[in-house]
Amino acid sequence: MKQVFTFLILTISISVFGQYNTESWKSVCSHVPKPDYKTTDYLYYWQDPNLDKYDVTFYGLDIEVTSASTYVDGTVTIKANVTAPVLDTFAFELIPAMNVDQFIFNGVEYTNWIRKDDNVLYPVNPVNQGSEIEAKITYHGAPPAGNFFTGVDHEHNSTYNKDVTWTLSEPFNGKDWFPVKQDLEDKADSAWIFLTCDNDEMAGSEGILTNVVDLNNGKHRFEWKEKYPIDYYLISFAVSDYMDYSIYAHPAAMNGDSLLIQNFIYNSEQCLNNNKTKIDKTKQIIETYSDLFSLYPFYEEKYGHCQTELGGGMEHQTMTTIGGFSFHLIAHELGHMWFGDNVTCATWQDIWVNEGFATYADYLANEKILGWSNAQSFIKSAQNNAMSQPGGSVYVPEDEVYQGNEWRIFNGRLSYNKGAAIIHTLRHEFQNDSLFFAGLQAYQAQYGGSTATGEDFKHAMEPFYGDNLDWFFDEWYYGEGYPKYNIEWYYNGNLHITSVQTTSASTPLFKMLMDLKVNFTDGTDTIVHYFQDNNVNNFTFNVNKEIASLEVDPDNWTMEKVESITVGVKENEDNPAYFSIGPNPASDYVTLFFKNNNGDNKTVQIFDLTGKKIMERYVKGSKKTLNISNLSKGIYMVKVKTGNNIVTKRLMK
Repeated sequence: MKQVFTFLILTISISVFGQYNTESWKSVCSHVPKPDYKTTDYLYYWQDPNLDKYDVTFYGLDIEVTSASTYVDGTVTIKANVTAPVLDTFAFELIPAMNVDQFIFNGVEYTNWIRKDDNVLYPVNPVNQGSEIEAKITYHGAPPAGNFFTGVDHEHNSTYNKDVTWTLSEPFNGKDWFPVKQDLEDKADSAWIFLTCDNDEMAGSEGILTNVVDLNNGKHRFEWKEKYPIDYYLISFAVSDYMDYSIYAHPAAMNGDSLLIQNFIYNSEQCLNNNKTKIDKTKQIIETYSDLFSLYPFYEEKYGHCQTELGGGMEHQTMTTIGGFSFHLIAHELGHMWFGDNVTCATWQDIWVNEGFATYADYLANEKILGWSNAQSFIKSAQNNAMSQPGGSVYVPEDEVYQGNEWRIFNGRLSYNKGAAIIHTLRHEFQNDSLFFAGLQAYQAQYGGSTATGEDFKHAMEPFYGDNLDWFFDEWYYGEGYPKYNIEWYYNGNLHITSVQTTSASTPLFKMLMDLKVNFTDGTDTIVHYFQDNNVNNFTFNVNKEIASLEVDPDNWTMEKVESITVGVKENEDNPAYFSIGPNPASDYVTLFFKNNNGDNKTVQIFDLTGKKIMERYVKGSKKTLNISNLSKGIYMVKVKTGNNIVTKRLMK
C-alpha cells in the first residue's frame, strides 16, 4: 500500500499580497449575512402577517384523492398555539383555484372571510397568547398541473399503463393543494394524512400506515400517521394502482431489529422485475448512512418510496416520491432523511444544509458501497460542474429567494455540486474522519426534529475541528468562485515551491490545505501537504530523492483549477524586483504580486517574443493587475525593473 507522509516545512515566506481586509470584502459581498442575522419571525412578501400569530403543532389531512386527476377534496385540521398577544384573525394559505366550503374555529363555524391573493383570512373571536387553537377547513378543487414546481401533478405511464397523481410542495406549493402555513421554522409536532381513493388504487404518505378502512362505497381510506416533527413541504401523497414491495434493513444500532422499507410501485410484475435489484440497494445505503450519520432518524416508522412520473425525486419524510430507482437517486433522497427532513434548512437561503449534504451523502454511498473509483468519478464531476462558471455562491442571497425563482434555490451547480464539493474540502481540512463524522452526528443530535442554517452547522462542527471555521465559511460558503493555481518549483536537495493562487470571482482568497504528489525519478511517489493562506506562498520540503514531476490534489479532495506547474530555477527572492504572477496562462487579466514591497517605484513591461514592447505600467504597492484582453494568444515576457534590479518571467495568453 501507498503511505502518505507530511514532510517538515522548512521555510514559509510571508505573503507578498499582505493581509486583505476581510471585513471590507464582506461588507460589499451580498452573500454574507449581517452580524445580527436571524431566521425567526420571517414571512415571505406574499404572506399575510396574521400567519405569524400562531405556531402549528399538528396537521390532520382527511382528503379524497385520485390517480385520474389533480382534484382534491376533504378537510384539513390545523392545531396550533397562539404566539401573538392576541389572535383575532386566523390566516392560512390556499390558492384561489381551491374553494373553501366550511371553516370551523375552536368549534364555532365562521362564514365571513377575506381573500388576499393566496392568503385566506377569517376574523374570529379573540384568543390570547399561549392558548391552544384548532381550525377545520373543508375545501375542494383541482390545482393546476404541468410544471415541475407545482403542488399536484398527474401523468400516465405508458410502459405499465398506470395513471398516477402526486404532490410536490417544495418550496412554496403546499398551498396549491391543502390549507397550510408555509414557514420553514414552524414544524408541526406530528401529522395525520388520511387518503381516500378508489378500491383499485393505493395512496402512500408519511409515517406508519396504521389502517386501511373499507368505506363500502367502492373506496377505501389509507390512514398514515407521522409522529415525528415535520415541515409543511414534506407532507405529501401519491396515488396510483400500486403494489406494496416491502423489504427490511438492519442498521447495526438497532441490535438486530428490522427497519421497514415500504415501496409503493406500479402494480405490475414487469415493474417489480425491472426495479427489484435497484430497490434492494436501499437496504445497504440506509445501513451505511446509519453508521456514518447516526441511526436512521425515523426508525420507529419506516423508509419508503412512492413511484411516480416525477423527473427525479422528492424527499418526503419517510416516503420519497420518486421517478426512478437509480443508485444515485435513491442515495440522494435517502440522504435527505438526515439532511433536509430530520434537520431542515431554516431559510431557503441555506438550502445547502439540505441539498449539498444529500449530494455528498450520494458521494459517500459511492465511496463506501460502490468503491473508490466510482467515488472519484462522482466528486470530480461535481467539482468540474461547480467550476464550469466563474462566479456563484452556495449561500443563496435573500433577494434571490422569491416566488418564481425556484431554480436559483435549487441550482444544480451551486446548491448541489459546489455544496457537496465544499463539504468534501471541509472533510479534508479535518484530516481526521472520526472527528469529521462525529461532528455530523453532533449536528444531527443538536438540530434533529428542528431547523438549522449554515451558521448552525459551522458552530456544530467547530468543537470537533478544534478552532473556529469563520474563514472557511466566509470564503467557501458565502464567497463566490473557486481558486486557480500556478505553481513553480525547483529541486536542489530540497523541494522548493512557489504556490500562486488567484480566484475566478470576487472572493480574493480561498485558504485551504493542499495535497501535492511528488513523483520521483525512481518510480516512487509520496504526498506532501501545505496550507495556502495567502495569494502567494513559498514552501520548502525536505526530500532526498530526485524529483520527476508534481501533481496537485491527486485524489480530488479540494476544488481548484491548476493552470500551470512549471520547473524553475533558484531565484534571488531578496531581489527588490522579485515577483510572482498568476493566473498563468491568463485570459483577460493577470496579477503581479511583489514580495519586497518597500515603497519603491517599479516599472512593469510586457514584450512579445520578437522583443517588441507591448505594454508598460508603473507600480507602487504590493500587487498590480493588468488588463491583457487586447493581447493576441501567445507567449510573452513580463519584465519588472526597480533601480538596477530586473526580474523577467514568461506569461502565456
